[in-house]
Amino acid sequence: MNRRQLARALGALSLVIAAGAQAQSALDDIVARKSINIAIPTDFAPYGFVGTDLAPRGLDIDMAQLIGAKLGVKVELIPVTSANRIPYLQTRKADLVISTLGKNPEREKVIDFTVAYSPFFQAVFAAKSLPVKGPADLAGKSVGVTRGAIEDIEISKIAPGSADIKRFEDNNATVSAFVSGQVQVIATGASVAGNLMARNPQLGTEFKFVLKDSPNFIGVAKGEDKLRLKVNEIIAAAKASGELDRMAVKWLGRPAGELPN
Repeated sequence: MNRRQLARALGALSLVIAAGAQAQSALDDIVARKSINIAIPTDFAPYGFVGTDLAPRGLDIDMAQLIGAKLGVKVELIPVTSANRIPYLQTRKADLVISTLGKNPEREKVIDFTVAYSPFFQAVFAAKSLPVKGPADLAGKSVGVTRGAIEDIEISKIAPGSADIKRFEDNNATVSAFVSGQVQVIATGASVAGNLMARNPQLGTEFKFVLKDSPNFIGVAKGEDKLRLKVNEIIAAAKASGELDRMAVKWLGRPAGELPN
């Protein structure tokens, strides 16, 4: 091997090493700057919402603060919507996404996930007077969903062609559309529906059928295994200590229970 070939080989090797170091650098960067940027929801009570003091509150916010405390760094909360939370992670505007994020094959192609940290499920809800027992009954009916949310993906798979699926940019807009009568049916998380029913008893809204059991996972940028594994350690310790159960009881009224890896 001549000098030119050797130089090229060493240059290529240094690029590979640098790329590998960069791919694993998120946790080191977080520790070095003593802060972590975590994307959270602010329109999805009780997981994430704005309190009367205008500060974010909810299960996802508590989880973000727990991770920050265990890492010994300041938490910078970044409000996101269902539509932009993954792009924020991909463009490194956020180090983690803790925003009622369900895991599915499509998302696993573009981001990585920690183990689950809280329970959640999506379902279809409508007025008691509306005869809906399964997907076939959505024929000819208008259905409101939040664009990009997992219920959007799931309802699109099973709704009849004649169902009118209307997509809104955030959960507040989806709920408002249902409450105002713009749509007859809403596909959303049980927590959102619970708040909707509590605040609008005159609508007579009830659970119709489950779309998907979908525990919440924390999103991590592709290749950031060092950060992902560290967060997994924090979740495992919180699970063993009962902290995850206490958090779920505080915000959901029931323990977290068994959660998938």
